[in-house]
Amino acid sequence: MTLHAREINQDVRELGALLGEVLEAQTSTEAFETVETIRTSCIDYRRGDAETRDEVHRALNRLNPETQDIVARAFTTYFELINLAEERERVREIREGSQEGVLADSVEEAVRDLAERGADPEEFEQVLEDVLIQPTFTAHPTEARRKTVKAKLRSVARDIERLDERRLTEREQKRIERNLDAEVTSLWQTPQVRDRRPEVTDEALNVQWYLENVLFDVIDEVYDELEHTLEDVYDEDIDIDTLYEFRSWAGSDRDGNPFVTTEVTEETLERQRDTVLPLYRNKLKELSGVLSQDASNIATDALFNERLDRHKSRLPGIATEAEERYPDEPYRQKLRLMRESVIRVSDVRQGGYENDEELLTDLRVIADSLRENDAEVIAEAHVDPLIRKVETFGFNLASLDLRDHRKMHTDAIAESVEREGIDYAGMDEDERVEFLTEAILQDNPVIDMEDTEGLSEDATRVLDRFRAAADWQNEFGIDAIDTYAISWCEEPSHALEVLFLADQVDIVDLPGYCGFDVVPLLESEYALSGARRIMGTLFENEAYSQALEARDNIQEIMLGYSDSNKENGFLAANWSLYNNQKRLADITDDYDVEMRLFHGRGGSISRGGGPMNDAMLALPNETVTGQIKFTEQGEAIAEKYANHDIAERNLEQMLNAQIRARKNAIEEPVEEIPDEWEEAMETASDAARNEYQDLLETDGFVEFFEQATPITVIENLNMGSRPASRSEDRSVEDLRAIPWVFSWTQARCIIPGWYSISTGLDAYLENGGDMETLQEMYENWPFFRTKLDNASLALARTDLEIAEEYADLADPELRERIYPRIVEEYEDTVEKVLEITGQDGLLSREWLQENLERRNPYVDPLNLLQVRLLKQSHRTDTERRTLRLTVQGIAAGMKNTG
Repeated sequence: MTLHAREINQDVRELGALLGEVLEAQTSTEAFETVETIRTSCIDYRRGDAETRDEVHRALNRLNPETQDIVARAFTTYFELINLAEERERVREIREGSQEGVLADSVEEAVRDLAERGADPEEFEQVLEDVLIQPTFTAHPTEARRKTVKAKLRSVARDIERLDERRLTEREQKRIERNLDAEVTSLWQTPQVRDRRPEVTDEALNVQWYLENVLFDVIDEVYDELEHTLEDVYDEDIDIDTLYEFRSWAGSDRDGNPFVTTEVTEETLERQRDTVLPLYRNKLKELSGVLSQDASNIATDALFNERLDRHKSRLPGIATEAEERYPDEPYRQKLRLMRESVIRVSDVRQGGYENDEELLTDLRVIADSLRENDAEVIAEAHVDPLIRKVETFGFNLASLDLRDHRKMHTDAIAESVEREGIDYAGMDEDERVEFLTEAILQDNPVIDMEDTEGLSEDATRVLDRFRAAADWQNEFGIDAIDTYAISWCEEPSHALEVLFLADQVDIVDLPGYCGFDVVPLLESEYALSGARRIMGTLFENEAYSQALEARDNIQEIMLGYSDSNKENGFLAANWSLYNNQKRLADITDDYDVEMRLFHGRGGSISRGGGPMNDAMLALPNETVTGQIKFTEQGEAIAEKYANHDIAERNLEQMLNAQIRARKNAIEEPVEEIPDEWEEAMETASDAARNEYQDLLETDGFVEFFEQATPITVIENLNMGSRPASRSEDRSVEDLRAIPWVFSWTQARCIIPGWYSISTGLDAYLENGGDMETLQEMYENWPFFRTKLDNASLALARTDLEIAEEYADLADPELRERIYPRIVEEYEDTVEKVLEITGQDGLLSREWLQENLERRNPYVDPLNLLQVRLLKQSHRTDTERRTLRLTVQGIAAGMKNTG
């Protein structure tokens, strides 16, 4: 059976042609021909039909500011459309692979894999009981596209889907083609660059869109696939606990973002609740259309009747209405009452559900009743999916995590207790731990959280936030906002400070009650290497251990991939993270604490990006408790969750990896790594770190970075609500990891993803190591293989010819001192990687190579135009807009920002 009517080359060709027609109609034939000249010249050079890019440069030299803008818009829009063509191709591959039974990393594959390894139903059930996957959406400024542009692109995507998946009449086909023409025309006429920086509310709404419009519909399909596969493979029923929970930082992450106020967080909580409740109400109404069974044809049991009667007594007016409308239809009567109770959750009227567990209980009672009446197929098709939705999204759509920098809490406490005559600022670490512990354990509060008179603005905000958090938990439920992450946590007191502030507002009441998971974010080398000092002190602390016991003895620990990489370089950062994960597992084991690692991954390779399923399987077995949490950021959210099929595929791949990883960890709790492999990584990592840090500490490196990348443009882009730097200092350390990576990606010199790997490997080889060992590590060690494969992708996307154009923007003396060093490391790293992997090219997957070859000729003009604009010391308003647009276009072409 043919599932699709088209293929990617047709989509690319037709969308490109349509854009050309729109370009000519909206501008001029001359502008169209200029774009075509630049396009074909770039293709000729990439194919080897032209020896130089001279023709491209001549064409760009002839452009006036207005035509420059047209060229930038043309190539940017091209990539926006081609990304949709590639998205459609991914959907084709998913559907065809599923149809043919050859889809790798599927739920079915994971189930059959464990069954073949001898897992009986009890063992499989235990694995599923352990598994909990928590994708956490963040609002970091990495989504370059405007919301309006994204909406138009989704409309184009729907038209392409109709052309591909439906049998159309000639009239239907023409109507869709006309719609495509209209949408692309509208896209052309819509500004790509934001006039204003998005507000926090915009970012929260963006995250909410994916939850509401995609994941809410997709989640039960993943469970359905798992349930049916288990039925096929095992004869016995296997219970499936909640496997996914979605969380968000959008609207609640205060670290470095002064615009995340208590008002914004409360609005986010209210809006998410007001979004998910109508979704349930609508599903219950749909269910009422299905459950029309007459009382004469079914027998409802005592439990169902009891809950129906109790519900009627809570809502007597609605009960009378339901009895009159559905006199002999008990399910419909119950569902009408359930709809009303959902409506009244956020209402001042009585009769609303107190929590989502009440709704779940009612749904389960209905499902059980249907099964008792030989209607299991109805329960499976209509009730069970709604149960899964409520289990996953609750009454909050996604739980929010609070986060702030450790300094904010320290300073707020110091200012507050100073009024009580306590010199917290003057205490050393041990004294602070002792003071905080005693304060938490005593019954009386230490500070008046309501009294902020005389406090600094920052301290006032901290106290206001904790007071508000107590109110939010009362209003929306503890699960709505039950996690507090501490960035740059480096001492035990930093975690105790959050516990102390929570205690002052009764979020914590020890022993026995703790409403927060206190989550240290370990991101500096000092914090990571001091993990035992930090966590051991906390686990032995009387107050903290009581809080942990109240949270089911689960300790969430967040690892920062971004700043660790920026501080140490790719190889050293990843080895440090690997070792420190194992160290944290040892520490939590020693104290009989269950660990949940929270991986602060970004979209780019250097910030922990890459295929999530590969990353999950490459984690040390000791760390795989079954629970895993990780950030989803910026453009990665759109790529993974904008399309239903792709979103379902991503969730399935995560589940596949986590099931297999947990089984591996049960079978081999401690992953046995040969000593020579660890010694190789130690030697390579130390040398790589030294080389990377030496580069960054080279005199003039910051100036070179500013001159040879578009960082100054990126800092002024209206991409996100959060500032690009932590302060006004001009240093690599102060710059946030996202614009750091974004800038190098724009310049096609992605050093955060590979720099110093060769130096590290050379140090190992020169210290008595051998290439055969490195090749064996690549073949047999998932950690090493995954990191090298990810580095290969960053190397493949680096283009030194384009990067040289940017390097030429720097002062000649700086350029000659720094850039040749980068080139030499790149070339050596490519050589080493190819020798270790035994591959002919950097990209082992054919589709990745095709993707890169398709994109490069179209990214080149944007890079070259950007370089020309960066050279200018003075720019008109049009030229400034065009420069910002080239950033958007290159981001779309590279499918990555930071």
